[in-house]
Amino acid sequence: MYSAVVVGAGVGGLAAAGALARAGWQVTLLERADRLRADPAALLLWPNALAALRSLGLGGGLGEISTEVPAGGIRRPDGQWLSRASATACAMVVHAEDLHDTLIAGLGQRIDIQTGIHIKTVHNRPGERPAVGDSRGNSWDADLIVAADGADSFIRSRLAPQSIAVSSGYAAWRAVIPWYRAPKLADDSMLIGETIGGGYRFQAASLGNRGSSGASSRGGIYWTATVAGAARPEAPATQLTLLRRWFAGWHAPIGDLLAATEPDDLSQQDGRQLRPIPHELAFPCGVGGFVLIGDAAHAMPHHLTQGAGLALEDAATLRAMVGSGGATLDAAIAAYSAHRRPRIAQVVRQTQRVGAILAPRGALLTRARERAFGALAPRVLDKAAGAVAEWSPPM
Repeated sequence: MYSAVVVGAGVGGLAAAGALARAGWQVTLLERADRLRADPAALLLWPNALAALRSLGLGGGLGEISTEVPAGGIRRPDGQWLSRASATACAMVVHAEDLHDTLIAGLGQRIDIQTGIHIKTVHNRPGERPAVGDSRGNSWDADLIVAADGADSFIRSRLAPQSIAVSSGYAAWRAVIPWYRAPKLADDSMLIGETIGGGYRFQAASLGNRGSSGASSRGGIYWTATVAGAARPEAPATQLTLLRRWFAGWHAPIGDLLAATEPDDLSQQDGRQLRPIPHELAFPCGVGGFVLIGDAAHAMPHHLTQGAGLALEDAATLRAMVGSGGATLDAAIAAYSAHRRPRIAQVVRQTQRVGAILAPRGALLTRARERAFGALAPRVLDKAAGAVAEWSPPM
């Protein structure tokens, strides 16, 4: 029986830990926080994320916790449509806590879960088992160490020190307004599509149905906003005040949604990226070694809202490679790296293209360039989102 230590209990860490445990591995899950928890917002799951969940055996209850986000198009801040009936692949919106519950249920009863663990040492010597340790002198060794410890991954800093987490130039926020506080809209189609302009981006969707929990036990109106600039260090109340100022004057119902949002609803996303993306995502040691997944492997701007989706892809690919049979564990994790690296490079390219479209353009933009931007932006966004969403788990 192989053994694994998974460091980090985010989406990717939980998915990988559960997948390995269900495959018969002895798994230890180490989490820095004092307990396993999700943030109070929601997530967009594109077709690639849904395919990954199904391949991990976690797709059975998706219909009960998620709601389809209809493709409506792209608008300017004044409400004028740049494109209608966008061809972008359709996404599902799911409350982060509902997805978290699904992943926790998938862990089973055999995993050793330890919280409050701050990894401070990495043992990576040829011929010896890989291991990690904390500041209190505790250590954990296994055949495989899965680094799912986020953009600031301590493990990655030791294995791939050339990859540094830096500002992406954008900050992102998510929130779910519960139905009892959500504004009543004259037309539900007001939530369809997204709005972009001058380095700002806003999208909203219904999470379930008003008057009931709907498809989620935690229903409401979900919104997400992206703003050019660094992540904000202020308290959530101040961040919310800034968001209301930045989006003042944008078409309905954006102002109403921000007015109905409370500071405790707000979840700011880590606005950083890895430069460069690690050249390798697997590092042999002993019979197995270390692998990087999730933001530890490929933190990038949130333009394509693919953080959770890529982490789930990582977990599904890792499970497929180490469980395929006929290969040693070190060869299997090398195959994981070889399989994931081109995919990550593809997503990075598409993210950069979208970032160029969303970048602030200033007040001196000519009318001709405004018209060109209006025609180009939807095509670039649709092409990027569609290309990234087209993914199938390895056989």
